[in-house]
Amino acid sequence: MLILKNIVKEYAAGNTTIKALKGINIDFRDNEFVSILGPPNAGKTTMLNIICGLDRYTSGNLSINGKPAKEFSYREWDDYRNNSIGLVLQSYSLISHETVLANVELIMKLSGVAKLERQVRAIEVLKKVNICDKFNKKPNQISYGEIKSVSIAKAIVNDPDILLVDDPIVTLDSETSIKIMGILKEISRDKLVIMVTHDFEIATKYSTRIIKLFEGKVIDDSNPYHVVVEKPVKPKDGKKEKGKKPSMSLLTALSLSANSLMNK
Repeated sequence: MLILKNIVKEYAAGNTTIKALKGINIDFRDNEFVSILGPPNAGKTTMLNIICGLDRYTSGNLSINGKPAKEFSYREWDDYRNNSIGLVLQSYSLISHETVLANVELIMKLSGVAKLERQVRAIEVLKKVNICDKFNKKPNQISYGEIKSVSIAKAIVNDPDILLVDDPIVTLDSETSIKIMGILKEISRDKLVIMVTHDFEIATKYSTRIIKLFEGKVIDDSNPYHVVVEKPVKPKDGKKEKGKKPSMSLLTALSLSANSLMNK
């Protein structure tokens, strides 16, 4: 499903060129829990940004479902980011004046999902991450650990194929960290979860595969995998067809804008 072949990423810094990634080769399984470890400036976040399409590589090839990413149109990139990737960042991306339920529903509004279906799906994923009685709370009315859980719910509500997580337990206490890692472990049973972390002990306990980066190179892979024949992956049964352009209705756009302006 996801293959990185000789990925190089270079940045211009004045008259010099910095190589953030120096030929990354990784084949990922459709469902596994991969932890990416390495010191600062090893290239972990850069690789994550390239996988989710927020940054472009200098050379090499990123293959998604059998198709080279360099052949993607703008529409295909938008569809990939909206429907195939779920992203959980260190800084939570929740809207402070919206409820927990409304925050999780928001990404489905962009995709044009009907209101009743949005609510059903949002409640379902919130229960999956153990947020069962705080649907109508605002982000500032719940704990930081619960905010992380809501961020995960928001990332998986569109049933993506891949969940990318950047240091999910940083600043969390040990009890909350165990809960968050348990949630990610459960999700990895039928999805690809890629987590950047600095915690080797946590990675060893929960991951099925640990990849270590150093100075832009892979220096160790605990459970390597190599695709023999690469074929396009068909959508899962019962899953909406990929490739549909996100569509937000005019009424929804006006409603969101008005709500934001009123709160400001």
